[in-house]
Amino acid sequence: LKVIFKGEEGIDEGGVQKEFFQLIVRQMFDLNYGMFNYDDESRTFWFSSTALENAREFNLIGKVFGLAIYNSVILDVHFPMVVYRKLMGATPTLADLKECSPSLHRGLQQLLDFDGDVEEVYARTFVVDYEEYGVMKTHALKPNGDSINVTRDNRQEYVDLYVRYLLQDSILQQFSAFADGFHQVCGGPALRMFIPEELELLICGSPSLDFHALQEVTSTEDGYTRDHPVIANFWAVVHAMTLEEKKRLLFFCTGSDRSPIKGLGSMTFVISRNGPDSDR
Repeated sequence: LKVIFKGEEGIDEGGVQKEFFQLIVRQMFDLNYGMFNYDDESRTFWFSSTALENAREFNLIGKVFGLAIYNSVILDVHFPMVVYRKLMGATPTLADLKECSPSLHRGLQQLLDFDGDVEEVYARTFVVDYEEYGVMKTHALKPNGDSINVTRDNRQEYVDLYVRYLLQDSILQQFSAFADGFHQVCGGPALRMFIPEELELLICGSPSLDFHALQEVTSTEDGYTRDHPVIANFWAVVHAMTLEEKKRLLFFCTGSDRSPIKGLGSMTFVISRNGPDSDR
C-alpha cells in the first residue's frame, strides 16, 4: 500500500502509510460516531449494539485491520482479547467479560458465588435492561424472560445467556461485518496458525519496549554517524526518559506506542539531518 495525501509532497517510504492508518483509526474510534463504546475501567473499546451505521462501515473497519497486518503496520487500537478470540472462531465466556467490563463481570460472578436466597436478594428476571439514545429498553434473554425469576438453580443459565447476549447476540450484525471484512483480506490457512494472543500482537504490537535494541539497529544519514555528538545526545535523552515518555516518542515516530511482534530491534529506524547546520 502506497499513500499520497492530496496537496502534500513526499514519497511514501512507510511514514506516510503509517500516518494514514493513524488518522483513520483515530476517526473510526471517535465516540461521536457511535460505532464503539469505551469502558473507562478497562480502557477498552467494544462494538456499540445501537450503532446507526450499516454493516458496510464495520466491514470496512475489518478490512483496515487486515490491510494493517498485510502492510506490517502496528495499529493504536484497544480491544479486549475476546475480539481476537472471536475472530479466531472461539465462543465467548464469562471470563472474557472480565476484560470488557470488569464491574459487570464481578457482579455476575458474585451472583454465581452467592450462598443465600438468590431470588429474594437479587430479585432479577431473565431480561437485560439497556439504554438506547436516552430511552431505557428491555431485552428478554429467553421466551417470557420477564416472568422468569433468577433462582439458585437457574442462575448459571441466566449468566450464560447474559454473556451470550452482550458478547454475541447484541452485536451480531456489527461484528459479523467486521469479521467478514477482516477475513476477506487476511483469511486463509496462514491465519489459523495463530492463537488469539499472537493475532493481537500482529495488529497492536508488543507492550515490551527495548530502546537499546532499537539503538543497535538505527542507521544514520546526511552526514550523521553513530558516534556523532547529536546522535549520542539523542540516545542519552531517550534512555533517560520515563516509560510514558518513551511511548510518546515511539508513537510520534511510528504512529503506535507498541513495538512490532519481533521487538524494536526488528524495526527500520533512520535518523537524518533536516537541512544544513544553522545558528538557530
